[in-house]
Amino acid sequence: MDFALSAEQDDLATSERAWLAKHDPIAQRRPTIDDGPARIPESALKHAVESGLIGLLTSDMGGTHVDLAVLVEEHGRAASSIPLAELALATAQLEKLDHPLSALTEANATGEEVVPLVHASVEGIPLGAEVDGTALHISGTTAPSPGLLDATGFLVAATTPDGTDVLAFIPAASNGFGIRTLETLDLTRSWAVLELDLNVAADRWTSVPAGTIAFIDDALAFYRKMDALGAADRLLQQSVEYAGQRTQFDRTIASFQAVKHHCANMALLTEASRASLWAAAVALDDTDAGHRAETVSAAAAYAGDATSTVASTALQVHGGIGFTWEHDLHLLTRRIKVDELLDGSVSWHRRRLVSA
Repeated sequence: MDFALSAEQDDLATSERAWLAKHDPIAQRRPTIDDGPARIPESALKHAVESGLIGLLTSDMGGTHVDLAVLVEEHGRAASSIPLAELALATAQLEKLDHPLSALTEANATGEEVVPLVHASVEGIPLGAEVDGTALHISGTTAPSPGLLDATGFLVAATTPDGTDVLAFIPAASNGFGIRTLETLDLTRSWAVLELDLNVAADRWTSVPAGTIAFIDDALAFYRKMDALGAADRLLQQSVEYAGQRTQFDRTIASFQAVKHHCANMALLTEASRASLWAAAVALDDTDAGHRAETVSAAAAYAGDATSTVASTALQVHGGIGFTWEHDLHLLTRRIKVDELLDGSVSWHRRRLVSA
């Protein structure tokens, strides 16, 4: 498959990278890193709203998953705390509904509400979702998600025992659920799960077309690894730059064959990950569910392992300085390691490919 980003997509990535460089998420995070989980800065949310990023996949904006992918990569590169994919996917799903919940589309896109998409873990126990009259009873624990601490509500995706896919909106002020903050390696985002046991009224839930939950699972798996790609690409660039500056025996370490091989391997893994993930982004915009599932799992399995290897190799190239608390390397490495495990681990996606 021949593929290349359009000039508009290149410009979109360049513009977002420039904004993130000016409002460096890591620099904003460091003063509060010991105070608790990372929160979403108001300036970052305002930027996402005013730039149309949260409504990117709506019909008015006409964006594609390739468009959103280049943005998610940039936010991964900058170690941003905003759950851009979860917010954009929730807004897109809300717009498709023939239900009063569709009114939340504009509220989410304009920042009046902050409603991310939340689902069950693909490797854990599924959420319970049973229709009781006109209400929907939801129970269980969701998959870990970023940014839940700053949300005003949640769009929860689940499947009933008879196989019906449903979406339910749960305001943050509702009774019958709790947000449990998780302690993870990642210090650049807050991670939490929803613990649910509540009835959702008819005006806050609806059934959706078959295959919607499978699409959501694939999309979130894809964007998790796209985030890791951004962080890995930054580590590659930092490693090449450091190797060209660090001297040993009166020579830059970039002249040593072993270091050259490390950097070349990192570049290979990063570019191969990008290629596989671009193919998955194109598949997300297609209607062939079987092809989408295989392409996403192939990309997630490869990129999950490859970006983790890039992070480990970057640490070797940097040597002792990479172990210091003050260096950004450990923050990006931690982020990549969490991305590797969530929304389908490498081993889970490989098993899925084998059984396809």
